[in-house]
Amino acid sequence: MSSYAKVPVLVKGILAPEDAKLAVEHGAAGVLVSNHGARYLDTAPSTIEVLPSIVDAVAGRIPVLVDGGFRRGTDILKGLAIGAKAVLVGRPPLWGLAAYGQAGAQRVLELLQTELALAMGLAGRTNLTAIDRTLIEIHPPV
Repeated sequence: MSSYAKVPVLVKGILAPEDAKLAVEHGAAGVLVSNHGARYLDTAPSTIEVLPSIVDAVAGRIPVLVDGGFRRGTDILKGLAIGAKAVLVGRPPLWGLAAYGQAGAQRVLELLQTELALAMGLAGRTNLTAIDRTLIEIHPPV
């Protein structure tokens, strides 16, 4: 990828570990686990359920980001605990923006940050680097 792009390239729409491995092999700077809001295929798996296998497949070689359905600070904590380096939240800030403009979007982001900090404190994690898989129990898909 680096021979074509002069900037880091993230590959979005990864839902399978095999695709994540291909992204690594072809020089992607990172992958974004996303089902595009399940707007294109309503039977696509949720991103949180495929995230563990993708994080494992990438094995720390490139960052894994995730989006899709993260609405609360506890949701963000789960994504980070599974191994995402970043959790993207799209709709909540848009709702705040639609209702109250820039101040509404900022308030939503502040609420998410506060909820994440509270959840971390309740889980005994004092900083982001202390968040790991010991916080959650992962069940393989049925």
